[in-house]
Amino acid sequence: MSRIIILAAFLALELQGSVQAQERQLPFRPVATYSIVARDANTGEMGVAVQSHWFSVGSTVTWAQAGVGAVATQSFIEPAYGPLGLELMRTGRTAGQALQALVSTDEGEAVRQVGMVDANGNVAAHTGSGAIIAAGHYTGDGYSVQANMMESAEVWPAMAEAFETTEGDLAERLLAALDAAQAVGGDIRGKQSAAILVVPGESTGKPWADKIFDLRVEDHPEPLLELRRLVRMQRAYNAMNAGDGYMTTGNVQEAVNSYEFAMELLPDEATNGEAPFWVGVTLASVGDVEAALPYLRRAADQDERWAELLRRLPAAELLPDDPDMMERLLSAMTM
Repeated sequence: MSRIIILAAFLALELQGSVQAQERQLPFRPVATYSIVARDANTGEMGVAVQSHWFSVGSTVTWAQAGVGAVATQSFIEPAYGPLGLELMRTGRTAGQALQALVSTDEGEAVRQVGMVDANGNVAAHTGSGAIIAAGHYTGDGYSVQANMMESAEVWPAMAEAFETTEGDLAERLLAALDAAQAVGGDIRGKQSAAILVVPGESTGKPWADKIFDLRVEDHPEPLLELRRLVRMQRAYNAMNAGDGYMTTGNVQEAVNSYEFAMELLPDEATNGEAPFWVGVTLASVGDVEAALPYLRRAADQDERWAELLRRLPAAELLPDDPDMMERLLSAMTM
């Protein structure tokens, strides 16, 4: 018996045990949800996004692993489909084979709804016969959209069209699919929470570094608007992190470019002056004090404590130990 078959049998037993345990404590309310799993053919990125009238929907619906795939598990939810589906795909099963292995051993499959995509762009979906209408799914090239307890059956076709026609990176296209679902009615009960999870097409071997977006809106009157705000903020912080990386390798111009891009995404008050402060520090660290001054002033306008942090940077060797230069910088921040 091959290793894959043994693993599939083991995971099936795990799922059965999880289902039996859940049957003893299952809240008899479905996680009414619309979601999308997808892979970007150009970058290899994979992701899942979801919205629901259910608290903290992202804590159980969204699953993804760099270099492996993404899973959305919903309706009368069985969270085990997430980690078990990823494990099956990690060991060589396609999205369809992984989903079939799990559904075929799940006595509660009639009330499950699941979408999967693997690192090769294979997709699979399951909508059980017991899912509350309007419920259904649609699989396209590298993506699957699925929904249950919707206002109407227009939801998943609208999601598919939006994903296929929207330009931008994977996160932008996932958000567009969620917006399209809401525009035609969405969850019949309304809105509450949302989430997005995007991972690279290849793993770095560092799980903490293998998440491009991992954001949740747990409870909000406008969860999709709030999710978009958080994605925009994450883009800015991703750029700032990239700037820090460039600085460690001595690529100052690329660092400044990254920091300035972050500032274009967000106003100073959105990061409490974080982005302009580090642009100023970067410029000052390479001797361009005059260019640094307006950035540091912008940071100080948001919070005067940035000046105190600046005083501490020479000891950390993030600025030269130059009293004249420090006086100029601090004067600009405290004027």
